[in-house]
Amino acid sequence: MKQPLRGISPLSFYGSAIISIGLIIYASLAPDAAATLFEQANNWIILEAGWFYLLAVGGFVIFLLFLAISPLGKVRLGPDDAVPDYSYSTWVAMLFSAGMGIGIVFYGVAEPIMHFSAPPDAPARSAQAARDALEITFFHWGVHAWAIYAVMGLVLAYFGYRKGEPLVIRSAFRPLIGDKVNGPIGDVIDIFAVVGTLAGLATSLGLGVAQLNATGAYLFGLPQNLETQLILIGIVTILATTTVATGLDNGIRRLSEMIIIVSFVLMFLILALGPTRFLLQALVENIGLYLNGFVARTFHIYAYEPTDWVGTWTLFYWGWWISWSPFVGLFIARISRGRTIRQFLLGVLFAPAGFSFIWFTIFGDVAIWLDLNVAHGSIATTVTENMPIALFTVFEYLPWSTFLAWLTGLLVAVYFVTASDAGALVIAMITSRGEEEPVLWLRIFWALVCGAVAACLLLAGGLGAVQMAAVIAALPLSIVMVLMCYGIWKALNDEVALIASARLQPAPLIPNEAARFWRRRISAIISHPDRRQVDNFIASTVKKAMETVAAELEQPAHIEAHIDNSEEGLRLTINHGDIAAPFVYEVRPVSTPIPAFVLAGPARDGAPRNRYFRAEIFLARGGRGYDIYGYATDQVIADIINHYDKHQYYMALTDSRGKP
Repeated sequence: MKQPLRGISPLSFYGSAIISIGLIIYASLAPDAAATLFEQANNWIILEAGWFYLLAVGGFVIFLLFLAISPLGKVRLGPDDAVPDYSYSTWVAMLFSAGMGIGIVFYGVAEPIMHFSAPPDAPARSAQAARDALEITFFHWGVHAWAIYAVMGLVLAYFGYRKGEPLVIRSAFRPLIGDKVNGPIGDVIDIFAVVGTLAGLATSLGLGVAQLNATGAYLFGLPQNLETQLILIGIVTILATTTVATGLDNGIRRLSEMIIIVSFVLMFLILALGPTRFLLQALVENIGLYLNGFVARTFHIYAYEPTDWVGTWTLFYWGWWISWSPFVGLFIARISRGRTIRQFLLGVLFAPAGFSFIWFTIFGDVAIWLDLNVAHGSIATTVTENMPIALFTVFEYLPWSTFLAWLTGLLVAVYFVTASDAGALVIAMITSRGEEEPVLWLRIFWALVCGAVAACLLLAGGLGAVQMAAVIAALPLSIVMVLMCYGIWKALNDEVALIASARLQPAPLIPNEAARFWRRRISAIISHPDRRQVDNFIASTVKKAMETVAAELEQPAHIEAHIDNSEEGLRLTINHGDIAAPFVYEVRPVSTPIPAFVLAGPARDGAPRNRYFRAEIFLARGGRGYDIYGYATDQVIADIINHYDKHQYYMALTDSRGKP
């Protein structure tokens, strides 16, 4: 019985599973009562906490822009010598496919035409309504949306790759609550992340199945009803469950690049077949309108003229993005190792948002132009009555409508399966405390739960219930994200002192001895050791070095030093009482992919391993990102003492400035 449950974080897994399965059972057995409960909770949040959503998202934007332009923007998400894993174009493609895929297809026509026909601040179907429609759509899908994702992604990437923490949200709270993140408090934080991700994923799957159903209705005459949508969710869940074993990176890179190409082909065709000059002019004006209203709309909650519009649109979007952020944040953290904070933020905030602006201009403005000049209001009427079929209504007024519909169906289908697959894998990672390759049964379990939650929310009120679930789940998660901002701010301020102490270059302890070990180091560099070899190195060479240093400190200097086998590796702790923070020097076996050029070489023919282990150094404030496997005992001693010397200098700096 123990074997199947290996590889989970018990409290976060069982807590998340109980909440999820409880929701499934409740929504299945009492759909009407569930719909009423969702509606009441949603209305309360909009009335009582809507201001907090707008303030929090506005604060995220300000905070991230400040980080991007500050000297802290030079800090790298990983060791100082790390390089990005992906080219910039591939990285941007993967960002976009993770964050917005299904949504822009569903809302590409629907949102602008809805704001045009029922605007919040202008006469319906007027020129001002058309301008406002695109400005509002840009606002909902632009920098603010990606700021929410960027907060989560930045925090996870910084603590995961710079500090060596697990890739889970609890890691951001270590500067605030210390080692308590490893206990029940951290588990509760992860439960919030899982429940929020499920709600965000259910929203995306609900929109996706509605769009997929509309595609089937247009191409094959499938009925547009709840039964068809539940069948489609079942099919996609089976596909996601089948493919979830491939992991987060396998295939998603190529799918992302392919989908971006298909998206550009679809946009180009609409641009060429529609009113091209008008669309190009509109893009320029839309960007200006967006920039002009950027600050005003950020904090515009209609306090002086209360309206349901802000809850139906802006607060729904902010809730969706927040609840979806653990998935997208973890995904973009995984693909962003090696970039600086400035590169990360400028890329995440502006590149996918720019793509969205082009998409919504082409699809939204062509719908408005056709509705005014050709359709004479029928597009707006159809969208109001049946939002998922909005895009196909526009195709009816363009050449090659069937081909365009097939392209759209391809986009939706791939986005749908990929989102479900990757979302389930991310939840599995959270409930296994950041394991990059969670056990297979855990991935399959969450793939099934994701599909079941989406189906049950559709049963309990259709697409409206799915959208309300995102707004509800986002409230506790938004509070967590505000605290995460404080956590990374505290850690980055501490980074200033760490960087200053790292500049200290003490004289080498054994200037002439290192040459004796160069053959051993070459062997270590090219051997790519397995876990057993690294464990033996730590248990022998590293332990002997730590014991030597500890004995030297304890006997003449009477400084307390002790060695412990931690959960991750072997740790030397040097205590200074209440005067200063303890010095920690820990060596952990860290699993790392074998470089592709090594795997392709003749030495790896036969049955190649995909990963090897490094003996990496971790100090009290995170990993240093280098490998000491193959060091001799004297070299390990020298490394410990050099870091201890820098620790003393760091403590002197923080004492002179006040605690960071």
